[in-house]
Amino acid sequence: MAKLYSDVSMSDLPGEVDRLAEKVRDFVTTACIPEEAAWRASGEEVSEDLRRELMARARAAGVYGLHLPKAFGGAGLDHRGKAKVLEAAGYSMLGPLALHCAAPDEGNQHLLDVVAEGDQREEYLRPLCEGERSCFLMTEPGGAGADPAGMKTLAVRDGGDYVINGRKWFITGALGARFAIIMARDASAGGSPTMFLTPMTTPGINVIRPMEVMAHDSTGGHCLVDLVDVRVPVSAVLGEPGQGFRYAQVRLAPARLTHCMRWLGAAQRSHDIARSHAAHRELFGNVLGHHQGVSFQLADNEMDLYAARAVTAQACAVLDAGSQGRHESSMAKVFVSEATSRVVDRSVQILGGLGVTGMTPVEHIYRSIRAFRIYDGPSEAHRMAIGRRSLPKGDDLLPDLTAF
Repeated sequence: MAKLYSDVSMSDLPGEVDRLAEKVRDFVTTACIPEEAAWRASGEEVSEDLRRELMARARAAGVYGLHLPKAFGGAGLDHRGKAKVLEAAGYSMLGPLALHCAAPDEGNQHLLDVVAEGDQREEYLRPLCEGERSCFLMTEPGGAGADPAGMKTLAVRDGGDYVINGRKWFITGALGARFAIIMARDASAGGSPTMFLTPMTTPGINVIRPMEVMAHDSTGGHCLVDLVDVRVPVSAVLGEPGQGFRYAQVRLAPARLTHCMRWLGAAQRSHDIARSHAAHRELFGNVLGHHQGVSFQLADNEMDLYAARAVTAQACAVLDAGSQGRHESSMAKVFVSEATSRVVDRSVQILGGLGVTGMTPVEHIYRSIRAFRIYDGPSEAHRMAIGRRSLPKGDDLLPDLTAF
């Protein structure tokens, strides 16, 4: 059977990547972490004012937008380079917002850099790279989610325009976003999806309300959005009509991995807090971390973090080699989302009563990271796809090894 993935390491990355990651970690520690307590205590999402302030500090520190292409002020990192820098950013829940590498903007930056051409790059990509926000309208209630084929939003050609109608939900950052990438079935392309770029001020785009979620760690909410006779010109089409699913893969595979990178940073933060507590807390006549029950949990955290980084690095290398990496990114997304969830859960347990209070960020990380096993495809949907792809077929089909 053909090999589905490659063994790689991070050892051949240039030293500059490590220096950038360390620079980001220092920035996050000094500029972002001190802002966390007041934000968490507010119970609100990150305000636009705080996001702008943190971005200004990141620019002053020379760490803003390192993940971006060089043409737009970034460091031009490959996916493996991004893995180290975005993990460092994720060490604080505010770090990705400060560096402007949080979802959905980071994924939209990548998509537009690959697909957008001509005026679209200046009208949409450049402002996005400079700090404006965007949103990605694909997920629907009772329709497109884990199964994008269930999409019901429809775009109908009307002369030199398209008219779009539908309902979207869980649209991260919709409140205050400068523009949207709308995915809709295109009646003129046989019902295949097309992507459209349009300002959020376009008549008919109605943000109904933000949806209450387990944790608030973004700006602009996770919103229910109605599209009512939204009229956009043909020039609003992103790429080619009817190619929305193909472009979605351009965005989704790398976005799965950047989620892994950021959450690895948050999981490492939780583990660091737990092991510090275990090194100082005395209980039953000994340091907490010397008790076997706790030391085993710390060991399991170390192994989960180690394995999660390795899986992420492998998937990144596949993308860097030019492959779509659908199989590898699915495996990474499932494994890392579950491994980092285990790490944070154990960290809460090691902290004991302290772990369920707001006196450390671990409780907030615990609530936030739970969603990682659902968004960008729930573990069950990815496992189904991974299992199907793993079946031998064609030239890889083996004789029935169970035959007697």
